[in-house]
Amino acid sequence: MRESAECGNVILEGLHSMSTWVKLIHSMSVRIPLTLLGLIFAIALPIYSKDPSVDNHEKHGSVAGQNLSASVVRIEVSDQEADYASPWNAGHIGGGIGSGFVITAPGGKKRILTNAHVVSNARFITLTRERLSHPYTAHVEFIAHDCDLALLSVDDLAFFEGTVPLELGGIPQIESGVSVFGYPLGGERLSVTRGVVSKIDFDLYTHSGVDSHLVIQIDAAINPGNSGGPVLQESKVVGVAFQGYSGDVAQNVGFMIPIPVIERFLKDLSKGTYTGYTDLSITFRPLLSAPSRRALGLADDDRGILVTDVQEMGSSHGFLKKGDVLLSIDGHPIASNGRVELDGQSIDMTEVVEQKFEGDKVRFGILREKKPLDVEFPLQGTWPFKMQGNAYDEKPRYLLHGGLLFQPLDRNFLNANSTADLRIKRAFEDFVEKHLYLERPEMVVLSRVLADPANKECDGLRPGIVDIINGKKIRSLSDVAAALDEPARYDVVILEGDGVPIVLNREEVLKANPRIMQTYGIPSPRNL
Repeated sequence: MRESAECGNVILEGLHSMSTWVKLIHSMSVRIPLTLLGLIFAIALPIYSKDPSVDNHEKHGSVAGQNLSASVVRIEVSDQEADYASPWNAGHIGGGIGSGFVITAPGGKKRILTNAHVVSNARFITLTRERLSHPYTAHVEFIAHDCDLALLSVDDLAFFEGTVPLELGGIPQIESGVSVFGYPLGGERLSVTRGVVSKIDFDLYTHSGVDSHLVIQIDAAINPGNSGGPVLQESKVVGVAFQGYSGDVAQNVGFMIPIPVIERFLKDLSKGTYTGYTDLSITFRPLLSAPSRRALGLADDDRGILVTDVQEMGSSHGFLKKGDVLLSIDGHPIASNGRVELDGQSIDMTEVVEQKFEGDKVRFGILREKKPLDVEFPLQGTWPFKMQGNAYDEKPRYLLHGGLLFQPLDRNFLNANSTADLRIKRAFEDFVEKHLYLERPEMVVLSRVLADPANKECDGLRPGIVDIINGKKIRSLSDVAAALDEPARYDVVILEGDGVPIVLNREEVLKANPRIMQTYGIPSPRNL
């Protein structure tokens, strides 16, 4: 996280726990059970050293004679966070500090690489670095919320005079040392932290809340303000610092975004736009049980995983089926725990397709009804999972009618309405797992009621998922608008579950709408 001048450390909500044996492949990732509480964005302490042999030149912001003050920048952001509780409001204005570093972007131009969460919802961005007398204005050129990376351009190219683009390296070895550079805790002097690589694995990227990619864990404490800073080994970038633990959950543990994720981001945007990660959209489970393997006609060779669900809107629909056993991916045998051997290393199956782009093909060797088959299909994006992730740089959508506020159900809505009805929370959790998106591509919630004479005598006023309005099934917020725009004497709103219909007199509502907007300071009755 960028360091907030107003609230300091921001503790993220506890991560949603899932079954230990079911994996949901999402954004070329796996949703795995996580019990890590208090995971926060950020990174680096001022001059912390795991290894007492850290050289003096590292402590003074240089590696192998390279002056990092010419490459690492301090990012100051003024932002505006949307208000999903009162969606007509302009939102909360705040700010924070982050770090970034100069790279040579696709096309050969100098740009600043940083975290997406450093510049999300930004309204004004300035850059400084050591030995500069004034800040320079910057803009977000590309942003990838699914992998927490962003690329910044600078209005005045004089900013880059004397800067040295950092070179990208590779994946560091376990137990090898790395150095993290940046501006933690809002400091104005470049700082360095040294740690040791302790783990390389897939894990949740907390910025989106749903995407998991390759992550490198280091045994260095992580603090706000240094997000986006480079992690170096032998003078080359091996990662971007981006998140760590808060409180007493884990001491001296931090995470960085590794080179494969960075390189994929840069390759994706090289075409002029950022498309994002693709999605297999299947659920599977390991096949470790000998009786289960025999029942499926599998040999006792420790190969194969069982497909337990296929999402209709995903890449695999029409190619893979529930009950298929996946034996290989792009020619690599899949072990019964879902891992494959690649370049002499055991990796998660999804890592094979982590570097693929929309339209690229993936090939599976499968066993279907005990018969071997080969299937190949193109990959596509991540809908309908997007509603379960955090959204940024968007204005909340809503519709106000007779004091009744209708909003789409998504993670931003739930984050802003922590007291939401349990039915609403359950619908959010089940949206993908139980294929609710087939009936309702967008679930709409009656989120609150602004008291007014037009609704004071209505029965059934409570938060809930909107089922029917004026006899029309509601499958999106646009359906709400269409139903209420048609001529009617009464507006009848039916929510899911028990309860009586909400009935409004249309004539009274039309008279009340301007009054309600004036009373509550609402500039517009809808943003669809």
